Amino acid sequence: MIINSDERQWTWMDEGLNSYLQYLTQELWDNKFPSNGGPPFTITNYMKLPKEQLEPIMTNSENIINFGANAYSKVATGLNILRETIVGRELFDNAFREYAKRWAFKHPTPADLFRTLEDATGEDLDWFWRGWFFGTDACDISIDTIRHAKADVTAIPPQTKDTVIYTALQKPAVNAFEDLSKIRNKQDKNIVFETDKDKSLRDFYWDYDRENQKYDTTKYAVTVKAQLEPLDEEGKQKYADKNMYEITFSNKGGLVMPIILEWTYKDGTKEIERIPAQVWRKNEKKVIKTFVKDKEVASVKLDPHKETADIDESNNTYGNIKEPSKFKVFKQKQGVTPAPGINPMQKAMEKKAF
Repeated sequence: MIINSDERQWTWMDEGLNSYLQYLTQELWDNKFPSNGGPPFTITNYMKLPKEQLEPIMTNSENIINFGANAYSKVATGLNILRETIVGRELFDNAFREYAKRWAFKHPTPADLFRTLEDATGEDLDWFWRGWFFGTDACDISIDTIRHAKADVTAIPPQTKDTVIYTALQKPAVNAFEDLSKIRNKQDKNIVFETDKDKSLRDFYWDYDRENQKYDTTKYAVTVKAQLEPLDEEGKQKYADKNMYEITFSNKGGLVMPIILEWTYKDGTKEIERIPAQVWRKNEKKVIKTFVKDKEVASVKLDPHKETADIDESNNTYGNIKEPSKFKVFKQKQGVTPAPGINPMQKAMEKKAF
């Protein structure tokens, strides 16, 4: 109670944080304590309700329908997910203590809590606040497909020698339309363009832009350097026994969460692999990721410890992985190959040199 939150405006800042501290206390009191506000799996029944029965945590207290789940349990669960799954116990505990120190005897808003936890953990958590506190989407990550492949280390690259191709000059890029800024600059008598002040600045493209130079359509010989070669013995040993697994994940619930996988290998051993939520940053609906394993996989399971409040576990397991296909592996040579094309200005300069 040393931190004076405005409970009438933001009930969760008082009750939700207290529910979380109650959960921590219960867990340390008795390892088998039947906590129902904090463990992610206990909030899934609420989060899978129809949208019209949900509201964001950041809803004013007078407009909340399901007070207990929204202002108490979902907040406690979110903080627990932050601590256990997203930033880790040490970072989160330090940040939570820092919040208590900074805002003792003061009146923080939700933004003050968010900023303090981000500042003290050194993590950008905007995606989490947006999804868990400002939205009503649920977590439902699905394993859609798994493709298994092994490298064909004896493959011969299709091109192992330099080749000569014939190509025309690349046409210089010029605007196809004069925009309003260009028109007004041309009409403004106070503007003198730099290429008019100093005519030595006029290059090949200046001439071409004004149709003073005819476009050259002649095809010229261009040497394309070989970039591939067969694997050496070291490369063959590196890739020969590796198993590649390409997994397609889809975000059916809309809420972004880390991807946590349990790999079960054909020899009976298991492995837990954690992929941060940032894997969704380019596409929040679908992710395709490749994994390299030393052993063959029998099955894959999402979120084995029920850490992310996934509302549908029926799409979290994938077994009966098909026999591996083969893909060709070559050795990439060092260096950068020039693009198979000739710069028109450079070609014009060559003609002037003679």
